[in-house]
Amino acid sequence: MNTLNKILKTSLFLLVLFVAATGCKKTKQPALGDYAKDVDPRFPLYPGGPLKFYAAFDGAGTDVLRNGVDSIRANFPASNTGAVADGISGKCFKGSETALATFAGVNDFTSYKNFTISFWIKKTPQAAGKGTNFAFCLNAKGYSWTNCKMFLEFEDWSTPTVGNAKLYVMDQWTEYINANGMPNVLNGNWHHLAFTFNGTSIVCYIDGVMFRTNALTIPWVANDLAGVYGGYESFTIGGPNKYTHDNQTWMNNWDGSIDQFRLYGTALTAAEVAALYANKQ
Repeated sequence: MNTLNKILKTSLFLLVLFVAATGCKKTKQPALGDYAKDVDPRFPLYPGGPLKFYAAFDGAGTDVLRNGVDSIRANFPASNTGAVADGISGKCFKGSETALATFAGVNDFTSYKNFTISFWIKKTPQAAGKGTNFAFCLNAKGYSWTNCKMFLEFEDWSTPTVGNAKLYVMDQWTEYINANGMPNVLNGNWHHLAFTFNGTSIVCYIDGVMFRTNALTIPWVANDLAGVYGGYESFTIGGPNKYTHDNQTWMNNWDGSIDQFRLYGTALTAAEVAALYANKQ
């Protein structure tokens, strides 16, 4: 009897081992190319994709931080004093002389030399003598006299038919003024602006159409991280931060609306920019 029990126990043990060995085989990991891909690979909304920062300002609630969330990593702004208004797509950020949306960072956008900055504006010219209006600013305390690494500003001598603007990148200025000013972008209607940089030139698009191409040479310095844009303090939409404004009082906040603010770590093609405009993105 004891011998029979031993045989049965041994047989059961071997059966359990067999089941474990055959039922717990490791699933084959697919090759990188076998993973599911985005429907539109140009504009994927996931960390690590070409779209590095995206604030749609689409929230319709009373929580201003939730309304200004960056959709790439679900990062809320540190503060958002802008109002909510009807945008080109859903809701938008409505600025004023005191309104500002401040973000602690822009994810890994500054790690890429090539970039695209894309957003919608609705604005009329500011009064003469009011200083410039900043659409956005990459604030970097102590960098140059501006304390900024990137910004776009409109001058107070703009008109509804000629927007006199200047794009600033790493102490280099690209001007869109007078005869080369942006046509009709300050006429109180929604307009799409995009700026692409491919390492040698800045291309400006207005409403999905290429407006101007300007050469841009950035004098990279030793403390810039391997040829990228290096450290910064904050990123603001609707103006510069308080420190920047207090040191340069002509740098003022945006008294208009901004929507669908996007930062890419690559220079989009003309067709891709046109798609953003056509789809109100």
